[in-house]
Amino acid sequence: MSKLTHLTESGAARMVDVGGKDVTAREACAEGLIRMQPQTLKLIIEGGHKKGDVLAVARVAGILAAKKTADLIPLCHAIALSAIDIELTPDEARSAVRCRAVARTQAQTGVEMEALMAVELALLTIYDMCKAVDRGMVISDIGLVSKSGGKSGDWRR
Repeated sequence: MSKLTHLTESGAARMVDVGGKDVTAREACAEGLIRMQPQTLKLIIEGGHKKGDVLAVARVAGILAAKKTADLIPLCHAIALSAIDIELTPDEARSAVRCRAVARTQAQTGVEMEALMAVELALLTIYDMCKAVDRGMVISDIGLVSKSGGKSGDWRR
């Protein structure tokens, strides 16, 4: 018997039943930051990276991550996204790129995990694409900014 099966049978790990919940419009916004050397940020902004357009690739990676969230987080429900918007903003004063992801759906459960996963993977993609020139990059400040919809209503950090 696998550990996951054992945990499920014992009641220690169980996917929440959302079958009785109403389908409502839901939205979640998450943010995060990757700090780097100023010359790394300059390379990204000027589009001179050997691997291509770092921000465009990271944006696509974030969208893909949001769509695959339930495949990667064991007890997360698979939901149909109606939209996922990824904004990557260079911040020269902090020598960083800020990522903001907004996920939307009409579902019985929220999209917080999809928004957070989009931010995480977009920032990891920037790290992956730039690690040859800057291994000291630091990903930080990832968190939920807001969520709306559902029984619990609106929440804002």
